[in-house]
Amino acid sequence: MSLLSHFSRPSLYQRYDGREVYVRPPASCDWLAWAELRAESRNFLEPWEPAWTHSALSRATYRRRLQRHAREARDDEGYAFLIFRQSDDVLVGGINMSNVARGIRLSSSLGYWIGEKYARQGYMADAVRVLLGFAFDQLRLHRVEAGCVPTNAASRELLRKVGFIEEGYARKYLSINGAWHDHLLFAMVSDEFRA
Repeated sequence: MSLLSHFSRPSLYQRYDGREVYVRPPASCDWLAWAELRAESRNFLEPWEPAWTHSALSRATYRRRLQRHAREARDDEGYAFLIFRQSDDVLVGGINMSNVARGIRLSSSLGYWIGEKYARQGYMADAVRVLLGFAFDQLRLHRVEAGCVPTNAASRELLRKVGFIEEGYARKYLSINGAWHDHLLFAMVSDEFRA
């Protein structure tokens, strides 16, 4: 078995449990809950995300998303998960590892979003810790990177809380809500996670 086929085995792309939440790959049956949570949180999310298209929440767009997620997981390029509260299986947000790099890098980028009514309740910190375990223990990565718009205080606090180290400042790094924005860059390496 090649190294790539080991890491892209579907058995790795499954449910992972934290204390307050669990994460699992998105499924077709999640579309309505996903679309409703994103719609009611739109004003809360838009300042920190790429521009929403007019069909961003449609079933067809969601299906294309699922196809892209499945292809990326199969090719060991990225892994997308939805976040559910342990106590009642309610969807609270989403989290992903993208830009998975093998070879001498062994790294990935972390991204996440949470519904407005679930923000600042510890769910995302729990989900990030779960996904870091997935990245370092299952994917055998060495480094996980994350970035946030400097004015996003909640994201900065979250990354620091779970142990990310701020490493730099990238000018006009990503297109967010239709404009290029500077980002603070954070990272964690596997030794720091295990410590």
